[in-house]
Amino acid sequence: MTMRRRDFLCGAGTFLGAWTLADAWRMASASSMPMAMPARTSAATLAAPKVPLINPTSLARFVDPLPIPAVARASDQRTHPAYPGRTLPCYRVTMRECKVHLHRDIPATPLWGYNGQFPGPTIEARRGEPLLVEWINGLPPKHFLPIDHTIHGAEHDKPEVRAVTHVHGARAPAKSDGFPDDWYTPGHSALYHYPNGQDAATLWYHDHAMGITRLNIYAGLFGAYLVRDDEEQALHLPSGECDIPLMLCDRLVAQDGQLYYPVSDDPSAPWVMQCNGNLVLCNGKIFPYLDVEPRRYRFRVINVANTRFFDLSLSHDQPMQQIASDQGLLSAPLQRTRIELHPAERADVVIDFSDFAGKSLQLRHEAEGILEFRVRDRGTRDTSALPATLRKVPRIDPASAARQRILTLNETDDANGNAMTMLLDGKRWSDPVTENPRQNSIETWSFVNLTGDAHPIHLHLVRFQVIDRRPFDLFAWNAHRKLVFTGPAISPEPQELGWKDTVRADPGMVTRIAMRFEGEPGRYVWHCHLLEHEDNEMMRPFDLLPAHS
Repeated sequence: MTMRRRDFLCGAGTFLGAWTLADAWRMASASSMPMAMPARTSAATLAAPKVPLINPTSLARFVDPLPIPAVARASDQRTHPAYPGRTLPCYRVTMRECKVHLHRDIPATPLWGYNGQFPGPTIEARRGEPLLVEWINGLPPKHFLPIDHTIHGAEHDKPEVRAVTHVHGARAPAKSDGFPDDWYTPGHSALYHYPNGQDAATLWYHDHAMGITRLNIYAGLFGAYLVRDDEEQALHLPSGECDIPLMLCDRLVAQDGQLYYPVSDDPSAPWVMQCNGNLVLCNGKIFPYLDVEPRRYRFRVINVANTRFFDLSLSHDQPMQQIASDQGLLSAPLQRTRIELHPAERADVVIDFSDFAGKSLQLRHEAEGILEFRVRDRGTRDTSALPATLRKVPRIDPASAARQRILTLNETDDANGNAMTMLLDGKRWSDPVTENPRQNSIETWSFVNLTGDAHPIHLHLVRFQVIDRRPFDLFAWNAHRKLVFTGPAISPEPQELGWKDTVRADPGMVTRIAMRFEGEPGRYVWHCHLLEHEDNEMMRPFDLLPAHS
């Protein structure tokens, strides 16, 4: 069973009548203590919004069609030093403000989007075919969400509006990876190079600016990036209009349509440790519907929320076939009636609607319908397949690791027991780099979770495999910094046996992963993908050293 601290704000439809963020926080804080972990002496408090928030029970359901993000098209051809004498397709993607109707009955919401779209356009790439993207900052000079200037990288001397794009899961050179300090301001751009030297997979891109990532993504700066290859294409999985990215997030929206981001009751330090909304958005819409034919569809489900995990199922107890995780295909389809995704995790699923002609199904989060599938009476002939075998996923032998690292996940409190800072291995961003693997070497990293949260840990550049999770004695660690295990190792869950780039590190557990550090030498990062944590010191640089130096 997944161990996690309960979401501070409950899911859509939970609260009836007048609903405010402060009420929700007070209700949740009384029951949000983690299992088998020390209780806090007090709960953080939030400032109430100036305009009442939308109650999800007041909204009509399934009245808006599900938006399908447009596929980006290359604007021109350009040269790049890595490919002398050759031109590459170049995409120009501009971050700019926009207004979006999140629901038929909500006034248009001011947001930021790539190319003014929410979500941004889908970039489609093929394995081994490099491309360029010019990421252009066309945003206004003032931020519309609350910046905490006490956070490292967001001090008063930094421009309010800064951006740098990271393609999550891409094996990209360090200079094109979206390093958090490589931000640039409105009127400037960065030309990034993506070799696409990796298996077909569902990736996504998003802002990664130091100290304000949580705000920029909450404002709308994310989109899908799909890598395709011949091996996957030969499987004849659902494709074309039956291959749909499904980006899930949650938001708080005021009754006037304005986006609301929660803040503490201290105006000088508004950061909060979690941000959960009461409205679930599917591709930027609240309670949308999708017309489908009675055939197989592939949905590339991506959790792009700041904090929320999604607990997904279908009505009528209809199973889904999971065919891929973060970094591509599983070895075989995995039938599932429930899929849990933590922030930044992905699951490609095939849903067969052939038995539901003329009927409807709902995709549910924690038993609440968030998307309705309306199945037509008839459709075109289904030529897709769902093979029993998908792709070989050879396991990494942990014994072959050149280095085994033990790394803690920490949370520091103030005198009142309120969480103030999240750390990795007890270190801050500005501390000297301590993780320095060599190119093409294999390492295992063990995440010792000393906190009450389940943290989704993401490593840039590399894909990895989950080895196991194992409970440990917290008191023995605190007293002697010694790992004393209190139970046997727990094997990865079946859906975790593919390649991953984000792993759930449970409280009270040691989560162990193994990876080969393929890619170009340079400086990258690893961090918690709870965005509020990432912005407040739970991110560290690592240096990939050349194979021989």
